[in-house]
Amino acid sequence: MSVDTTYASSILVEEFTSAAADEVDAAFGRLAGALWTPGTAQDQTLWEGGTLTERAPAAIPGLIAALDGLDAGRAGRLLILLGLIAEAGQVEAVRAGLDRYLDLARHATPALGQALAYLLAHFPDDRDRVLGAAGELGLDSGDRSRLERCLRTMDAERTGLGRVWPAPEIWRLTPEERAFDRAWIGALTDEQAEVNWRNDSRTVWGYMGLKAYWSVRHGLPVTTPGPQPPPQESAGGDDPRLDLFRPHAAALACPACRGPLDVGREAVRCPACEVAYPAFRGILDLTRTVRDDADEATADLLKSLAEMPSMGLYYEALLRPEFLRVAGGNWGGAVTLADEDAYIGRSVNPVDGPVLDLGAGAGRWTEVIAAAVGADRLLALDLGLPMLNVLRHRLPEVPAVLASALDLPLPDASMGAVVCWNALHAFPDDAAAAIAEVGRVLRPGGTFTLMTFVWDEDPVCRHFQASHYFPSRPAGMLLFERAELDRWLADAGMVVRESSGPESFVFLTAQRVS
Repeated sequence: MSVDTTYASSILVEEFTSAAADEVDAAFGRLAGALWTPGTAQDQTLWEGGTLTERAPAAIPGLIAALDGLDAGRAGRLLILLGLIAEAGQVEAVRAGLDRYLDLARHATPALGQALAYLLAHFPDDRDRVLGAAGELGLDSGDRSRLERCLRTMDAERTGLGRVWPAPEIWRLTPEERAFDRAWIGALTDEQAEVNWRNDSRTVWGYMGLKAYWSVRHGLPVTTPGPQPPPQESAGGDDPRLDLFRPHAAALACPACRGPLDVGREAVRCPACEVAYPAFRGILDLTRTVRDDADEATADLLKSLAEMPSMGLYYEALLRPEFLRVAGGNWGGAVTLADEDAYIGRSVNPVDGPVLDLGAGAGRWTEVIAAAVGADRLLALDLGLPMLNVLRHRLPEVPAVLASALDLPLPDASMGAVVCWNALHAFPDDAAAAIAEVGRVLRPGGTFTLMTFVWDEDPVCRHFQASHYFPSRPAGMLLFERAELDRWLADAGMVVRESSGPESFVFLTAQRVS
């Protein structure tokens, strides 16, 4: 039996355009769901634009026609839906409304301008016309750079590949960084370069789409200041600063054999394995063993530290605040730095033993933990050397360990508390293993305090979240389901004592029970 899908879709469009103000979101959800389906965490291939229902192609002209006479909020939602349909493969059919979209641009509100920018970013063949109208959209320089990037095709030099998030304009590269880019980009095959270019485009669409979707429902996002950069004074001169590790010697274990480590005057060694681990300026590298020349290994570590002085600062000042918007929905500033600090301060409740800052990053929240429990109790651990370099400048009294969260170089039941703040999603495929490791090293009664993100319940937001492709995860961003977190914590011998968080944030404190 055939179905008149055009008629069915037109009813949903009419329901949406005539809905009472408090019913608009629900009506839009029904309309979007009838035409488009987002991907899922279980099937990542569907994240690439989602999939269209059989109703979608015939519904496109009606969606374009319905833009006439609508208020900015409803028109903006329809523009975003048209952008989703274009992403899912119907670019030319959606492009048929270009004249109408450009006409809307002439009198667009700032929120509607965001929705128009997201939709128009799908039409590189009309680059000149679109950019000619961009001045009417109320875009800031970051928005403009995103739009311009999506309207470009990749040139022979593959210019800008991998440098698009959160906005192409922020990537002001040094000559050394440009040389680094040329090396890895030049090693890509044509097919690999095309895939990366497409993923970059999806990342930019995802950011623009999330910002637009927030704007048409709530107004333009607020500006939330990021952390202030730490001072850049020397963190302890040229000595290894092994004295920092001596109070925690019993809480350190050899990654290879799990045996105790000997913190000597000049090196950290495993007597059982007969190896040393390089250390410099309060950073102990437990990812590399040395049998013969510990001095050479330490020199290599110093060289690496000298080559990456600014990445941690860059992350804190620019990348992290934007990530909280994308992953947590923090466009309205529901979570501030003061909120994060306060939660850590009241939730970390250690029993006897050191406190581990797991995934410590550049140390902004290590400072908060130190204020709560004392710097003398604290160990900072991360697998990112640029981050630990900044942390050591910021907190010269806190020892830092370069190691993996998935195989903690710590004995069983050795930690009085563990904090993992804005870090669990850095290894999403292995989060269960990381939580199991936390359960292993926590002492009974010790607390595990974390902040991470779950998928947004709105399918449109969820699609845009998943559209982000970072260098650390070429398959696309992966967040969590709340039920997963609860199960992993229970499997690790922990009980959730408190859980909260607005939007897609999860602030959570669990306790090791046995």
